[in-house]
Amino acid sequence: MPLAVILGCGRERLTAFEWDFFTEANPVGFILFRRNCRSPDQVRDLVGSLRRCVGRDDAPVLIDQEGGRVARLRPPHWRGYPSPARIASLPDPLAETAAQLGARLVADDLARLGITVDCLPVLDLPATGADPVIGDRAYGSEPERVARLAGAVCAGLLEGAVLPVLKHIPGHGRARVDSHHARPFVETGYDELARTDFAPFRALAAMPWAMTAHIVYSPIDPTAPATLSQRVIADVIRGDIGFDGVLISDDLSMRALGGGLGERTRQALAAGCDLAMHCNGDPGEMAEVVAMARPISPVTAARLRRGEARRRCSAQTGFDRGAAEAQFDALLAGAAVAEVAK
Repeated sequence: MPLAVILGCGRERLTAFEWDFFTEANPVGFILFRRNCRSPDQVRDLVGSLRRCVGRDDAPVLIDQEGGRVARLRPPHWRGYPSPARIASLPDPLAETAAQLGARLVADDLARLGITVDCLPVLDLPATGADPVIGDRAYGSEPERVARLAGAVCAGLLEGAVLPVLKHIPGHGRARVDSHHARPFVETGYDELARTDFAPFRALAAMPWAMTAHIVYSPIDPTAPATLSQRVIADVIRGDIGFDGVLISDDLSMRALGGGLGERTRQALAAGCDLAMHCNGDPGEMAEVVAMARPISPVTAARLRRGEARRRCSAQTGFDRGAAEAQFDALLAGAAVAEVAK
């Protein structure tokens, strides 16, 4: 069975070391970053190499292609997309149409490269005084509207044969520090969290993948961030929210998590994450992660199969890229004209 990890690589092509390391470790899949993406042909070759080294044509290859400031694929080779906040600034029902259409265009970009999983949409609800790490990556602060817009994004990605990843479950919007650099604590009471932050995730709990938040929710578990907390994963993510898809950790190298990379890996999997993710491609760190990981469980294998079946079954043919781009641009331009006219 594959190892319960998602790993990154360091360059635009695999080194001999990476090929041998990935072949022996046999991770479930991989994630790409800007350092890995120079041109369409190069990315297609890299994706093919990653799958060949583990011997699985269906190995998931992930990327963060949100639009706005979080975009691994950028012009001139790929279209630039507006931020989620820009989409959310459109009036209803145009915002929902634009969200789905933009995601369908993103999916087309990814599918042409062989990338099958996009770490999108962000369901976090930014709170007053929160760190700007989420900011315009979010679709707003109203739970019901965020759920509708994020649901439209999920539909657009699935139509293009790309799996969405809900993030950052159960909610990153109240964090007052960036979890890349420090450990955030949220002191808000459970009832308020359940009514607000958890609500968009609950509405989309049937989606196939989700990514954890490296945040301590003190009323639930004051000792560990969600990624490492059996209580948060069992009682909130799997329980209250009802998510039963593939649960992947956010990047284990982020400073919100204490201890070594191996111990972080062990704790994340023991807490209930299906997959532990390490992104930076550092060989020494990857060796620590792999040493403490375990093969995927039968439950995780079943969740992965369900997700892949949904990806294949949801794909729609006959997509007219030119017409979709024209419609998307018209939506954005019309909203901009209306704003100037006010």
